[in-house]
Amino acid sequence: MTRPAAPAPVLVWLRRDLRIEDHPAIGAATALANESGATVLPLVVLDETLALSETRRARYGAAVDALAACLSDLGGSLLTQAGDPREVLPDVAQALGATHVVVSGEHTPHARRRDAAVADRLASRGVVMTSAGSCHVLAPGTVRTKAGTQPKVFTPFFRTWLDQVRRDLSEAPPLGPAPEDVPWHHLDTSTPHRDDAPAQEAPIQEAPAQEAGEAAALHRWDGFRADMAGYAADRDLPAADATSRLSIALRLGEVHPARLVADLLDDHADRAAANGEAPGDVDLDADVRKFLAEIAWRDFHADVLWHRPEALWVDMNPAPAGIHDEPGEQFDAWREGRTGYPLVDAGMRQLLAEGWMHNRVRMVTASFLVKDLLLPWQVGARHFLEHLLDGDPASNNLGWQWVAGVGTDAAPYHRVMNPTAQATRFDPRGEYVRQWIPELRHLGGKKALEPWKHDDGHSDGYPRPIVDHSEQRTEALLRWRNARA
Repeated sequence: MTRPAAPAPVLVWLRRDLRIEDHPAIGAATALANESGATVLPLVVLDETLALSETRRARYGAAVDALAACLSDLGGSLLTQAGDPREVLPDVAQALGATHVVVSGEHTPHARRRDAAVADRLASRGVVMTSAGSCHVLAPGTVRTKAGTQPKVFTPFFRTWLDQVRRDLSEAPPLGPAPEDVPWHHLDTSTPHRDDAPAQEAPIQEAPAQEAGEAAALHRWDGFRADMAGYAADRDLPAADATSRLSIALRLGEVHPARLVADLLDDHADRAAANGEAPGDVDLDADVRKFLAEIAWRDFHADVLWHRPEALWVDMNPAPAGIHDEPGEQFDAWREGRTGYPLVDAGMRQLLAEGWMHNRVRMVTASFLVKDLLLPWQVGARHFLEHLLDGDPASNNLGWQWVAGVGTDAAPYHRVMNPTAQATRFDPRGEYVRQWIPELRHLGGKKALEPWKHDDGHSDGYPRPIVDHSEQRTEALLRWRNARA
């Protein structure tokens, strides 16, 4: 008697969700698999249509390797393919006989176009692609005021977001089954599949000294969550290890942001219960509230881009024509960290070395490019996206628009950050500056912040300022006023 063939696996196409726990798409795939006695097979496509830097590809590859090892421990497999997803997904589904592909929702303009194209190609071969969950706490387009409108600036968005998150998470955590409850598919030599993914090339620069993968991200989160005291006050100090450093893990989906939010709200509820109070009757701790606001900023930028996809590269509130210069040697100096302004240069060197930059310093370096060098924000945004391991198009580009005074908020063009004043306030002892600029390590304390004031300030080769900040600030404001007049 012939044994019936095993049902084809349900494919889970992983993109910005390189994890196993807290995974709505894996949960949806598990439900489909259980209906027919099938298995669940995660798939990663190394998208050759994306121009990623060597450093970003290496970090992504490390996350994929960590996920593959975790699945192997559970008796499953990770299928890794290289190519254009529009070609790869239909070919893999056909080779395996799969009729269902499940994905987590992605929301950038590129992702929406890509997913629509892949879904159409799959449908033409009789394969259904469905979306479950999102890489955000609340999917873009779902946050609404009581009047049913989209909150267009952050403060009302955050207020509405927090109320909605508390309500949704109290009703049902939307995060999926435990890994051991998933019927994982195991690939062997008899399984027809294509595994021609190229080996990851070594990065040009060293990657951050952080382990890749879900386990490492959760370990860091547990440590940060256990001691958040001072976060609200210290998060702007680049020399301090006061932030979660989870932005890369969040970008790659090694941890779901809803997991972080749910954990903090659970902690808040436990503290309230210990005092005999209801969670809603007790204010959130200031540090917790600030961290939740940072998570909400990710959702806010994604929501704005959902409604205004053109804002990825076009001013939301257009700047007057003719106020910017063309990139030249000064742009090269900015990119390479040799502007002569220590905090700016430290940040740009950290970016090149680590693929990461402290958020406060991101704002300072961006302001310097737009307001001191009088260059369009788009050239800086592209440079950041090329190098940032946590480079998210929505957060990055709309953050640049905020700095440039052309974004969603009401603060206009006259917001100009003084790079020296910012250094004095947030790196008062010069620790961050000396870490990234060896030419200034001979200057103690705050001397490193203003080397031009000291006889030996430039003795080790640190460049003098390429522009005068005060003069450039005046010029930037004058150009705006004249253009608008």
